[in-house]
Amino acid sequence: MKVGLFVPCYVDMLHPEVGVATLELLERFGLDVEYPQDQTCCGQPMVNTGCEKEAAATEALFVRNFEQYDYVVMPSGSCTNQVRNNMTAVEQTDAVKHVRSRTYELVEFLHDVLKVEEFPWAEFPHKVALHNNCNTLRNLRIASMTERREEFFSKPIDLLSKVRGLEIVKLSRPDECCGFGGTFSVFEEGISAKMGHDKAMDQQASGAQYVTSSDGSCLLHQEGCARRAGTDVKYIHIAQILNGARA
Repeated sequence: MKVGLFVPCYVDMLHPEVGVATLELLERFGLDVEYPQDQTCCGQPMVNTGCEKEAAATEALFVRNFEQYDYVVMPSGSCTNQVRNNMTAVEQTDAVKHVRSRTYELVEFLHDVLKVEEFPWAEFPHKVALHNNCNTLRNLRIASMTERREEFFSKPIDLLSKVRGLEIVKLSRPDECCGFGGTFSVFEEGISAKMGHDKAMDQQASGAQYVTSSDGSCLLHQEGCARRAGTDVKYIHIAQILNGARA
């Protein structure tokens, strides 16, 4: 199995250790993982702001970088959603269709494709709250949605339950948006900050020592709001926990 690793812009710029953890984690399972050196953005910021046609060149580059791989894996649900569901500015050639259909967010790749049953190297003796990014939850269906009152399932919790010492704590409003929303946090700063503050307060009240997510963008926003609110909760990407981070 030949895997192409895509590292989102904000991970590359602000938390490169998440990209490293994703690579190391995939390699632990014996996968042939490559990182195309000339990869750039997936096109999500342009599409989010309604500039779909302007994303065509970025999307075309993405396809050229990843069309040779059996799977494309990325530590981001929002970027995965962009490729799988919104990459429509380019002509839908066989190469484009292949890339779109074979692109996976890290958690769903581990859970659905590799069907991982254990992480023998992983131990995280802390109370952890889970945040699911809106795109990951509602478009990729990484977990059940409380607003639909459907039977509970959670791919992230399934994986985290295999980490020694880790205790999942529940939030009172687990599926509520944290307010990041990509460009929403730029154009609606006040609303975004209040939503992030509410999320941070819910996390603090849950007794969580750490908050984890498969989306670093949400974690960045929440951590900033939590620091301004003076909470002592820490934030860590799920790739780092599953790869064996202790704290």
